[in-house]
Amino acid sequence: MSLFGTGAMGRVVRSGVARRRVQTVVIAVATMMAVASAVVAGSLMVAAAAPFDHAFGKQQGAHITAQFDPAKVGAAQLAASGRVAGVTASAGPYPSTTFRPVDRTGFPLPTLTLVGRSGPDGDVDRVDLKSGRWAHKPGEIVLDASFEGPALGIGATVKAADTASAPILSIVGFAVSAGETADAWATPAQVDALASEGNPLTSQMLYRFDSASTKEQVLAHRKRLAAAVEPGALLGTQSWLDTKRAADQGAAATVPFVMAFGVLGIVMSVINVSSVISGAVGTSLRRIGILKAIGFTPREVVRAYVAQALIPAGVGIALGVVLGNLLAVPLLADTEAAYGAVSLSTAWWVDVTVPAGALVIVGLAALVPALRAGRLRTVEAIAVGRSPRTGRGRWAHRALGPLPLPRPVTYGLATPFTHPVRALAVLLAVVFGTVAATFALGLTSSLTAIGTSQDPEIRAAVTVTTTKPNGVAPPPPPPPGGGVAGPSPVDGSAASRSAPRVADPAKVRSAITSQVGTGSYYGKTRTEVTVAGISGSVRASLYEGDSRSGSYELLSGHWITGRGQVVVPTRFLERSSSKIGDTVRVTHEKETADLRIVGESFDTSGSELEIHADMADFASAVPSAFLVEVKSGVSADEYARKVAAVIEPLGGGATTNAPSGQEGVILVMSAMAVLLTLMVVSVAGLGVLNSVVLDTRERIHDLGVCKAIGMSPRQTMSLVLAPVSAIGAIGGLMGVPAGCALHGFVMPVMGRAVGTGLPSPVLDVYAPVQLLLLGLGGVVIAVLGALVPAGWAARARTATALRTE
Repeated sequence: MSLFGTGAMGRVVRSGVARRRVQTVVIAVATMMAVASAVVAGSLMVAAAAPFDHAFGKQQGAHITAQFDPAKVGAAQLAASGRVAGVTASAGPYPSTTFRPVDRTGFPLPTLTLVGRSGPDGDVDRVDLKSGRWAHKPGEIVLDASFEGPALGIGATVKAADTASAPILSIVGFAVSAGETADAWATPAQVDALASEGNPLTSQMLYRFDSASTKEQVLAHRKRLAAAVEPGALLGTQSWLDTKRAADQGAAATVPFVMAFGVLGIVMSVINVSSVISGAVGTSLRRIGILKAIGFTPREVVRAYVAQALIPAGVGIALGVVLGNLLAVPLLADTEAAYGAVSLSTAWWVDVTVPAGALVIVGLAALVPALRAGRLRTVEAIAVGRSPRTGRGRWAHRALGPLPLPRPVTYGLATPFTHPVRALAVLLAVVFGTVAATFALGLTSSLTAIGTSQDPEIRAAVTVTTTKPNGVAPPPPPPPGGGVAGPSPVDGSAASRSAPRVADPAKVRSAITSQVGTGSYYGKTRTEVTVAGISGSVRASLYEGDSRSGSYELLSGHWITGRGQVVVPTRFLERSSSKIGDTVRVTHEKETADLRIVGESFDTSGSELEIHADMADFASAVPSAFLVEVKSGVSADEYARKVAAVIEPLGGGATTNAPSGQEGVILVMSAMAVLLTLMVVSVAGLGVLNSVVLDTRERIHDLGVCKAIGMSPRQTMSLVLAPVSAIGAIGGLMGVPAGCALHGFVMPVMGRAVGTGLPSPVLDVYAPVQLLLLGLGGVVIAVLGALVPAGWAARARTATALRTE
């Protein structure tokens, strides 16, 4: 207690904290919730960039990953390129090629970039070996850690290609390259052996520079590297800025909404603390006068009342830091998993800055009413006591008295005008609580809409596949940026890992069309294509028939309606510098087609590109599944059983579709939104509770008089609840539009964080009935906060109330 004095000063502070138990609890809980929200927000802000930066720095990641043509530039000249102006470190040349391995069941994996390295260490890109060991001899391979799972583990084998003569490679380890310089690693001799005419050998060089923090700097370094070798020798480069942006998107999307909740929590804390201390001063005028009469100076009175706020606030802040760190764990864990051994935790400066800032805010919030206490004259404070100023609010009683309402209700409705500042604090608490509830409902609805839009296949009642797996592999991991993955029977690389037979698509199609109950259907398959101007392979969904019922949400343009059309995501337009109406050249296996971009799809799959085109553009493409909508009144389960009975002997299968659960970042964000909303609404209810307690204690003598002249307990309850109900209704009317506006502001910011716009089904999520219920939520918050003191007032004995001063 040395900070606020010892002896008499200490006893005054301790007595004030102990006597005002409700106010003490309100301050502690309000600051705890606010600090917890702010800690989570700060942690996620750091997580949006710190994990990649930490891993990249630890591994000495490559600012530029360059591919050279070994026929035009030798190893000695490439090694000499490491002495170009601005280069601080280089590694290579490493032999590199691309190949598409298949697993033990014959299903192809994605096309991988394979690099030959004798070990994981080097001057640049010190690969982090997550499990197993490095490849030391031909026949061994190390895969990126994202491939590790039940289907692919240490000791598992893959074939280098889908040919009988392709070599078998044994997986000996899984590793992480923060700069994503490769998808797999093997010995240099193994890479040389796997290179073929279709997948030629290139030379990979890795560079670090003295300055590469902007796109312009990276481009300038690239020009110098190109000038250091023969013209045409530099085949392509990858900038670390692109990798960083893709890696940051998942965590970055969570920051705007958590920041919104953090600000709401902090504002609520300031309102409640100010209200509590102001009320403590207003209800302790006689005590303040007595303290001054026995020798306390104005400065000591101010210190005493500031201390009475800072002590419970200090406890709340400490608990809030702990709670915030616990709440941040699941979000940080998702990001940590992407970087292997990189350990993530809340940054120390967040745990220092947030509590310090909260303590300053609480101190300032308490200082204003405490200064008022210090300025009070001794005689005035003792004479006035706890009573409000004479005549305050009488006009409200006169105005509300004639209303056709029970007298206890009109009497209660006039009460807020006696203490307008206190009533304003209750109103603001309800407004912010309603804002939080409205924003949370919109946020969770938008996240659900995003998940649904990224899984359009579930709209069909039945999925009929051309394969009948013997075993079921785990579903693919959720894509970056919060998209919902889930099992996808139309994706050969992500579906079950064993398919002994493949049914003839024509026979499967015939079985569907001949089945009674078939409404509409379309065929679909997922494959990989190459697009002129886009490096690497691109994922493609190819459709047969009218696929509008399974279309992705569009930001602009229209869905494919026939041959020669393609729908692409926003990132495709950005990377290819194209626009709707332009034509792109797409190659599937050995077939090439020029397709016109007709639509921009809403896609949250991070850096991965997926285009959508008509299957008729590629003769070699056949559907791997058919999505069927049954006629009205037809049981989807019964339909699936009948179709399965026909096509299972052919090697196919049929299942009903069920909505997939939320996965990954979307699930965590939804849970966090609900939790943070409960925190903010709880703080709002505590603010109402504190104000009603102060009012009830201040008017207990008046309530005793009312009871003495015949007021029943029920009428007493209505007298106490009437004003807060009115304030709650007004707060709801104000809070709902503000919450909708906050949702309309934050959601586009979240979309931009993952590199996409948002379609109207994601933004327009409020129904009129929901808005009405949310408006009534303000009344609920206010009434719940006032129920306890209202019940206490109703139960108070008349004689006890009349004796109370």
